Amino acid sequence: MRKFYRVLRYIFPYWSYALLNVLFNLLTIVFSLFSLVLLIPFLNLLFGTDELVLEKPEFAFSIDTLRKMLDYHVSTIIVERGQVDALIVICIVILLAFFLRNLSRFFAMFFMSNVRVGAVQDIRNSIYKKILILPLSFYNKNKKGDIIARVSSDVQEVEYSIMSYLEMLVRDPITIIAYFIFMMSMSSQLTLFVIVILPITGLLIGQIGKSLRRSSKIGQGRFAGMLSTIEESISGLRIIKAFNAIDYSDEKFRQQNSLYARLLISIYRRRDLSSPLSEFLSATVIVIVLWFGGRMVIAEQPNIQAAVFITYIVIFSQIIPPAKTFAQGFYSIQKGMASADRIFEILDAEEVIEEKHDAKDISDFKKEVEYRQVVFKYEKEEVLKKVNLKIEKGKIIALVGESGGGKSTMVDLLPRFYDVTEGAILIDGVDIRDYRIDQLRALMGIVTQESILFNDSVFNNIAFGDTKATLEQVTEAAKIANAHAFIMQLEDGYHTTIGDRGSKLSGGQRQRLSIARAVLRNPPILILDEATSALDTESERLVQDALAKVMSSRTSIVIAHRLSTIQHADEIIVMQQGSIAERGRHDDLIALGGVYKKLTDMQSFG
Repeated sequence: MRKFYRVLRYIFPYWSYALLNVLFNLLTIVFSLFSLVLLIPFLNLLFGTDELVLEKPEFAFSIDTLRKMLDYHVSTIIVERGQVDALIVICIVILLAFFLRNLSRFFAMFFMSNVRVGAVQDIRNSIYKKILILPLSFYNKNKKGDIIARVSSDVQEVEYSIMSYLEMLVRDPITIIAYFIFMMSMSSQLTLFVIVILPITGLLIGQIGKSLRRSSKIGQGRFAGMLSTIEESISGLRIIKAFNAIDYSDEKFRQQNSLYARLLISIYRRRDLSSPLSEFLSATVIVIVLWFGGRMVIAEQPNIQAAVFITYIVIFSQIIPPAKTFAQGFYSIQKGMASADRIFEILDAEEVIEEKHDAKDISDFKKEVEYRQVVFKYEKEEVLKKVNLKIEKGKIIALVGESGGGKSTMVDLLPRFYDVTEGAILIDGVDIRDYRIDQLRALMGIVTQESILFNDSVFNNIAFGDTKATLEQVTEAAKIANAHAFIMQLEDGYHTTIGDRGSKLSGGQRQRLSIARAVLRNPPILILDEATSALDTESERLVQDALAKVMSSRTSIVIAHRLSTIQHADEIIVMQQGSIAERGRHDDLIALGGVYKKLTDMQSFG
C-alpha cells in the first residue's frame, strides 16, 4: 500500500479539483437517494395503503422526517388537486431529481479529468527528469527498451488502471455507506441481515486478485523485453540483413511475443472474471434478501410495509453498480500497481552522482587540472589504478593506448559522468566533487567518436542547451568548425531538419556539427574522444582543420586512435591496463622505444 499512497501523492497539486469532484459526487448521492425516497409516496399513492398526512411534521435532520414531509406535501396536493395531479407532480419531481443527479455526475467527471491527466503528466515528468539525472552506469545495466517501456506503457497502464478508478475510491464507499444508512432507517433488521452476508461475497471476490499484481509485473517485464528487441533490431538492421539473420530475429521476437500473449490472456481472464462473478454473487444476495424480506412482509404481523420493502429492494439494487465497480477497480488497481512498481524502481534508483548542498561556484579554471591517485572500479573490475596526471591550462594532452586501457574512463570522470572510486580529480586545487555540477560541465566541450545529434534543425543542434544563442553566433561557430559551407547547401540552410541522429548528413558533416556545438559553448576545456577515427581521409582533413582552430586557445584532452593526429601534442600519455605506461612528447617517446613506439610502428605497417 505504501507505493499506492505514493501514486496518490501526485494528486495533491490538484486537490481543489479533487474536492470539487467529491462535492459533486456527494450531490449525486443526495439526488439519487431523494429520487428513490419519492418511490415510497408514489407506491403508497398507487396502492392506496397509507392514510393522508394533513398535519405538517416538525423539522429534524432525519430520513424519517424527510419521508413524513414528502407524505405531507403529497397529501396536500391530493386534497387540493386530486390523486392524478399528485401522481403527475411526483413523476415531475422524480424526473427533476434524476436530471440533477446526472448533471452532478457530469461535473464530478468534468473535474476528475484534471486530476487524472495532471497526475499522470507529473508522473511522466518525474520519470523523464530522473532519466536525465541518473548516471551513465545505470544505463550500462538496463536495456533502453525496458526504460522506454516504463516511461510509455507503464505510465499509460497507471493512468488506465489506477487513475481511472481514483474517483471510485471516494465515490463508491460513500455511496454504499449512504445507502446503507438509509436502508437502516427503513428496516434495521433486514439491513443487519444484508451486512452479515455481503462480506462473504467480498471475500470470495478478493481471493481471485491476489496473484494478479505479480502476474502483471511479469507481463510488463516481458513487454519491455519486446520493446528492447524492437529497438535493437531497428538500430542493428544493417547487420541483421548482412548476416541473413532476418528469420533468426523474427523467430526470437515471435517467441517473446507468444510468451507475453499467453501471460496476458491469463491476466485478462482473471480480471474479467471479477465483473460476472461480482454480478452473480450480488444477484444471489438480492434473491436471499427477497426471500428474507418477503417473509417479513407476508407475516401475520408485518415488520415492513410492501411499498417500503419494494423501495428497499430498489435502493439495495443501486448498491450493486458501485460494489461491482469497486470489485473491478480492485483488480484494475492491482494490475496498475505492477506498473507503478516498475516506475518507482527508476524513481528510487540511486543518484550516484550527487551535488553537495554547499557546492562551490566555478566559472573558469586558472591553473591546472590534476588527477591525484585516481582509482576507478566498474562493479568489481578495476579500470584505473592510482593514476596521477597534471594538465596545465592551455596545453594539449593526448591519451593513447590499447582498447580497454582506461582512456575514455579518464575523460568521463572529469565532467563527473562517473565519480572516482578512490583518489580525487582537482581543478585549481579543489576537488571537482565540491563544485556545482552544472557549472563544472559548463567548463567543458565534448566531441565524441559517435556524433550525438538530434532529430531537429541544424540551428537547434548547434545551439543545443543554449536558449539565448543567435543565428550570428551559431553561424560563426559553424564557420570555425568548417561546417558553414555545407550547411548553406542544405535545403533550408540552418533551419534544415537533419533526421534521426543526423541521418541526412554524412559522417564528416555530423562530426563538424558536433564540433560547432562545442565551439558555440566556448569552453575553456575541450575533450575530444577519438573525434576523427570513423571518418574518411577527406572528412578527417576538414575535421582536423576545424579542431586545430578550436584547440588553439583552449586546454584540450584528446583521445587518439590515429597517432599521426597527435604528434604535436604538448604531452602524450600512453595508457596500458588502467595505468600510465609512458608519457612525454612524440619524439621522446619514439626514442624511448617502448609501448608508444610499438603502437606507431603497427600503424605505419598497417
